[in-house]
This record gives sequence, structure tokens and C-alpha cells, in this order.
Amino acid sequence: MILYIAEKPSLGRAIADVLPKPHKKGDGFIEAANGDCVSWCVGHLLEQAEPDAYNPEFKSWKFEHLPIVPDKWQLKPKAATRSQLTVLKRLVKQANMLVNAGDPDREGQLLVDEVIAYLGVRGDKLHQTQRLLISDLNPQAVKRALTQLRSNREFIPLSTSALARSRADWLYGMNMTRAYTIQGKKVGYQGVLSVGRVQTPLLGLVVRRDEEIANFQSKPFYEVLAHLATEKQEAFSAKWQPSEACQPYMDEEGRVLARGLAQNVVSRISDKPALVTQLVAKDKKQNPPLPYSLSALQIDAAKRFGMSAKDVLDTCQSLYERHKLITYPRSDSRYLPVEQHSLAPSVLKAISGGAAELLQGADAPDPRLKSKAWDDKKVDAHHAIVPTEKTANLSSLSQRERQLYLHVARQYLAQFYPAYCYSETTVQVTIEGGLFNTKARQDKSLGWKQLFARQEPNGSKASGNKSTEESAGKDDEENDEENDEFIGQLPPLKLGQALHCTRGELLEKNTQPPKAFTDATLLGAMTGISRYVTDPEIRKILKETDGLGTEATRAGIIELLFKRGFLQRLGKSIVSTDVGKGLINSLPASATTPDMTALWEASLNGICHKETSYQAFMQPLLGTLSTLIQNAGAQLPTALNGLKGQGYRKTAGNKSGYRKSYSKKSSSAKGIGTTKNDGSNNYGSKNTSSKSSVTRSTSRSASNSRKSTTAV
Repeated sequence: MILYIAEKPSLGRAIADVLPKPHKKGDGFIEAANGDCVSWCVGHLLEQAEPDAYNPEFKSWKFEHLPIVPDKWQLKPKAATRSQLTVLKRLVKQANMLVNAGDPDREGQLLVDEVIAYLGVRGDKLHQTQRLLISDLNPQAVKRALTQLRSNREFIPLSTSALARSRADWLYGMNMTRAYTIQGKKVGYQGVLSVGRVQTPLLGLVVRRDEEIANFQSKPFYEVLAHLATEKQEAFSAKWQPSEACQPYMDEEGRVLARGLAQNVVSRISDKPALVTQLVAKDKKQNPPLPYSLSALQIDAAKRFGMSAKDVLDTCQSLYERHKLITYPRSDSRYLPVEQHSLAPSVLKAISGGAAELLQGADAPDPRLKSKAWDDKKVDAHHAIVPTEKTANLSSLSQRERQLYLHVARQYLAQFYPAYCYSETTVQVTIEGGLFNTKARQDKSLGWKQLFARQEPNGSKASGNKSTEESAGKDDEENDEENDEFIGQLPPLKLGQALHCTRGELLEKNTQPPKAFTDATLLGAMTGISRYVTDPEIRKILKETDGLGTEATRAGIIELLFKRGFLQRLGKSIVSTDVGKGLINSLPASATTPDMTALWEASLNGICHKETSYQAFMQPLLGTLSTLIQNAGAQLPTALNGLKGQGYRKTAGNKSGYRKSYSKKSSSAKGIGTTKNDGSNNYGSKNTSSKSSVTRSTSRSASNSRKSTTAV
């Protein structure tokens, strides 16, 4: 008997649907006509033991206990799902072969592996375990996946990486949270001060932005426009480019601060001859925007529909699991496997049948075209989010489901259109020795842009909006600056052409503070976190990794900071609370910046690719953790003086005041067997020996926060 162990019931049912019928449905499993069975986890069936499982004294929070570092990691069944673990225990014993059908990512791999290890699977049965990777729950896609089983042993590094991250996150989050909560009480703060490797740098990002806004002092600056006319009285404008001689009157961003200087330029150029001294016209093209990753979709949906990251994730899960209209949504990839291009005709047929409105006024998509999205080298555990071959019934979807399905479908359609072609003209005009520049763009062939030419906030089309590719991941202020570069149209011009400056115009502006974060810009900051790092080596690492957090965890981390009272919403803005500010200003800089995450992610990716080992990642952590705890005990968090305690409080039955977040809500710390120094796992034992460590940074990773973000 083959036993397929899915990550959740919906995936289990999708697998069972393509197995021989009739089926026999049992309690927690489905048996096919050929005797094979499908069962499932319900998220994590196991959780990491709490500190008092290692020593009863740890139930009470005392500084002298810290840092708490288990000698042997312990897992225990979650009370709410203990019965399902019992079902799996019986079926695993009966099975001749096991198939890991966890979600196609690092956490999905670990989630099933830890159950297999906990149930004591060893020897040939363990070695012969297979891996089933499913990203589309429609029957034809599941059937294809069943013909492409791989050895589960190929994915040991993936599981080991998730294990390392979850254990280190537990160590960092639990110890740092206890340390600062204990110290906080000494200055009168009665709440729990949660600290985590991902959540705290994210909070730090918001706090620093808020402080920058609060301390901002606006100052005036000046620009000069030259209003020009050709011999035929065709008018356009160009902007003054201050010369090097003006540097003493400018700020570091090149803005003129002296009104008299700008006014002098206005006087000098008004009613004076001008000359076209540089004219560059280039034909350019822009390829279709890539299909969506989860973060790219969350950013775009926040801008267009005002949806939070959690709203987008929950809606996508519904489109994936319930409606089977999109592929696996927790994806960090914007690329597709080359073999999937063969599905294009059937997917395009489904879109045109169920969402014909996307094609109104546009040419028909050409399934023979293959955009840069199809690239096997850029596809790992999962691929971009795209529509399935199932035709949608839009009337059966909620408004949000409809909006996101149309968004995903439009992005996929774009892959089957030619590039957008345009002409870009840059003009330099000289007036009285001064230089003035202007730019214009003229469409030549809309290509894929015809799909985006009209797009309303509700998901239908309207005029004037920028394409997803142009806006996703950029701050609103970046888009504003980009728009300012271009004017609508230029008259026909030639190099050396004489013009007349009818008048100069002085524009007085004021420097603006940075904008408060919104859902879209905070997600954009998490995915592009390297922009907020000064160290070039750290910045390089963050550019090469997924940024701050993972696709599956970012929404949960943001929501967690709200629940803990560290963030709040003011309209569309996301700002820090007094407690959030107090916590960040009480912590060492290393805990509030993303540098630590960069170093972790570089090592964890190294484990995935067999370039480093579990021990090489874990061993340096313990020394760093000890130093951080010592530093926490050496000074009081005075920034929290006078704050009574927002955020989450003591829970009933938990005298220590420590909400059982690192266990009951936690999906981390999975002891899936002893971890060897070479980074491979011996999945034979229930506990893992490890004199553990925590590295030059430690914390409770977002990796597992996909099921829970308690300490991230």
C-alpha cells in the first residue's frame, strides 16, 4: 500500500480524486480502490516543546536562566490534532511506501518529514520514501505530478535548512523575548516584549521612518522652466539643469536653495533666443511584465484595491484550494518551467472562456510566443502564480476573488503578446549659456500594454494607469519622480534648430518628508530590503535572497506586529505605536536592522544547495546569543519608561506571563532526527541531539510563520 501524506486535507482530497475509484472514506484518510491511501497533516501536527519541558524551573521567567539552549530538541504532538497523528501512525505502519506530499517549499518539506521521523520510520522504508510536488490542484495537473515522483532524499537539504532556521529562531526569539520582557518590568512595562529576527527589523524600519518624518524640517527649493516655441509657434517646456558653478547654492540632492539664483536665471532667459544643442531619439521596447510571485501580487493589490497582505494571501488560498483557478500561491518565483509552455493553449482557452472581458479591445493572444518568463534555471521548488486550465465562473467568486483572479490572468495573458515599442526623445536646449532638458515618449506599438491600457481599481479596465511591471515594488514617491521626467508630446525638432524662449518661470517647491509606510510600500520594502542597508556586502546578500521574511510569512509578520500593539493604522498609513518605538529604542542596533537576516539567509541557502552544513550555521549562534543576553541584562530599557503595556498580555493559566507562542502557535523547531555535521539528516530518532547554537544573529524565523509567526 502506498500512503500519500499531504500537508492539508484539501491537497489530500485533490490527490485522492485521481486515484482509482470507488473510494472508501475513513476518519482522516481516503482509501482508493487499489488499496492505496491518502492521509494528511493539518498544518504542523507536532510542535516544539516549551522551555519548562527541558527544565521545570524554566516555567518561571528569570534572567539567570538565560540563554536557554536545549541539549536535545523535543517535539510533542499538538493537542488539537493529536487524533490525526494517531491516524497517520497506524497508516504509516501498514504502508509499503510513503510519499511526502507537502507543499512545494522548504516548510512544506519539513512539515511532513518531521512526522515521518517522529513516527520512527527507518531503513529501506525511509530511503524509498518519494516526493510529490503539486502546485495546481486540478485533476490533470495532479495526474501529471504523480508521474513525476522523485526520491524524498533529494530534498533533505531543503528540510535541513528549514530545521536550522526554525531552531535558531526559537532560540533567538524565546531568549530575547524573555530577556527584554523581564527588563521591561523593571521600568514598569507589564506586557510581553516580543523580539524576533524578522519582525523586529521590520518594526525598526517603520520606527525609523516615523522618526524621520517627525524630525523632518521642510525647506524651500527652486526650479526654473523655460517655455519655448518653434518658428511655427509650437510650444513645449524644458527644465533648467544647474551648472557646477551653482553647487554652493544647492543641497546634496541637487536642488537649488537660493531663490535669488533661480530668479536671476528666469530674468536672463525670458524673451531670449534658444538653440537645440542635443537631440537623441531612440526606439525602445519593453518586454511583458513577469507573472506574479506572492509578494508582487500583494504589492500590486494593495496599491490598486487597498487589500492588506493577509487579505491577498487568504483570497489566493481560496482561489487555489476551493476554486482551483490558480496555481500554488505561496510562491517566491516569477518564472515558469519551460515544459509548462505546452499548457498555454488550454490555459488561454480557459481565460478567454471565463474572463473574456480581459481581451476586450485587444488583439488575440498568440500561444506560440514564449516570453522570458519560461526559464528552468530560475524555477526551484515552485513557479510563478498563474491561472489553471479550469474555466472560471466569475459570478461565483467574491469581489476580492474576482479581482485577484483577473489580475493573475491578465499577467499571464501578457506573456503571449509582443513587446511594447515606443520612441523616447531627449532634448537639450541652450539659452544664454544655460542648459535645459526635456524628455518625451511616443507609443509606436502597444503590444502587451493593450491589456493594461484601461484598468479600474475594481479589476476592470480604465484609462491612464501604469502597468504592473512599472509600479510593483516601487515606492509611490519613486513613481512620482519617474512620471515627472516625461512631458506629453514634443513638436518636430532638429539638432541646431533655433527656438525662442518666450518666458522663464520660477517654481517654488518645498522638500517633503518621506511618506509613511502603507501596505504596498511596506511589502515593497521587505522584498527590496537591500535599499535600507548601507554595508555593501550585506546589501549584496539581501539582493540575492528573498529580502526580509519569505513569500509565505510576510503577511503574517505584518499582522503580528499589529496584534502585539507595535504597529497601528492611521488611514492607509502604517505607523509605529509608542510601545513599538520604545522597544526599538531599547534594543541593540543589530536586533533592529536586517543585516542579521541577510547573514542567516545566506547560510540557509547554502544548506539548501549543500554548500554549508547545519552545524556550520548553528554553531556560531550560541556565542552571539550569550553576548546579546548579557548586554540586555547590563542596561534597563529606559525608552519604555511610563508605558504601561500594550500588545499581548498574560494568558489564563500561564503564570509566567509568557504566552505559549513558541509552541502552541509555533510551527518551528522541528526535531526530525539527529542532524549530522555534513548537513544531512538521519530521520531515525524523535529527538535531535545538539548542543545548539545560534549564529551571529539568532531569531525565530519567518520560515515557519507561514503556519505561525509567533517569534519571527
